Amino acid sequence: METYAEVKPLIDDPQFIHKRDEALSKLDQAVIDAPIAGLIKEIADLPHCFTLQSCWGHFVHAGQKDINGLEPLADYKNSQEIEYRIAYIAFCIQNSQNGLKLYDDLRKVTEIDPDNIQFCSANWFWQQRVNTVALQVEPDRFKDQDTAMIGVEEALYLEKLKPKMFGEVERIIKI
Repeated sequence: METYAEVKPLIDDPQFIHKRDEALSKLDQAVIDAPIAGLIKEIADLPHCFTLQSCWGHFVHAGQKDINGLEPLADYKNSQEIEYRIAYIAFCIQNSQNGLKLYDDLRKVTEIDPDNIQFCSANWFWQQRVNTVALQVEPDRFKDQDTAMIGVEEALYLEKLKPKMFGEVERIIKI
């Protein structure tokens, strides 16, 4: 599935409040990855955005066959490649003063590591809801994929990068 498209500017959406209310009514905290569940709950309290989807990012390998597993890679010594399932958070943002500030702040999160964090749109999200953007942790060469086969060293690096990205998002929404 193609996940990456160049980020699009926000446009007016007279249905934003209705779409936000609808999305929040369907939000099921039980299916959110535990490391970001609190963040998603905090975002739900913001009146100028809501989340569409999110994923902490998962590593699937011989010792971890659960595609939703959260076990750290620290003990993984196999030299084979690991399947990385993208870490991301997709937002729908209101075209308002607060929404534009959030959009600009989220764009700056890529400065943590421009080679591995992208601020983007996804066409299939945009077709569902205008004004959708996403932050994702994915090596740039795989930015348009939602899974990638990577080496162990790169996986260990991404494992440390994910909490930095999500932590910066949390810092931004608390401003």
